[in-house]
Amino acid sequence: MAVFSMLPSCLGKTCSLKFLAKPTKLQRRNAYEGDNPFAQKENKLPCELKLLNSLAPPLMTALIALSPIVNPPVSVGQTIDVQKGAALFNRACIGCHYAGGNIIQPGATLFLKDLQRNGVDTEEEIYRVTYFGKGRMPGFGQNCMPRGQCTFGPRLQDDEIKLLAEFVKSQADQGWPKIENSGD
Repeated sequence: MAVFSMLPSCLGKTCSLKFLAKPTKLQRRNAYEGDNPFAQKENKLPCELKLLNSLAPPLMTALIALSPIVNPPVSVGQTIDVQKGAALFNRACIGCHYAGGNIIQPGATLFLKDLQRNGVDTEEEIYRVTYFGKGRMPGFGQNCMPRGQCTFGPRLQDDEIKLLAEFVKSQADQGWPKIENSGD
């Protein structure tokens, strides 16, 4: 029964799989003494090494790209910011925007498609709309004007609105996955 090697064997300029059977005396002599016209020249690398050299860069690139060093897990700080953003969202926005939707105005959801259509698909624009309001949405900023456009409820600090805008943008980019919230 013949067993194939995973490493290729060369015949001239083409590579093929070789058998893992014992070579005959003639095959060993031809390979080592140079009687074989297809044998490797002294200064040339064997086909196995050529193949390994050609595969090494892409394999190393894939290994590095998939390495946890290059793609570290979410940091504790990022997790805390997401939780703070979720808590702010639950406190100030969820009444109208449950799970990214909009119970007041269906075309003004927080899903990426609607944000893009409405020109509010960047953190800066989300911040601006959250701060000053737009259409039926009231503004939540400390210095929101005109007064009729702003919320009658508690106002948010600038850093809270920034965190909220980051949270909304990241949720929109992910299609509004469910975020567990341990509370405020």
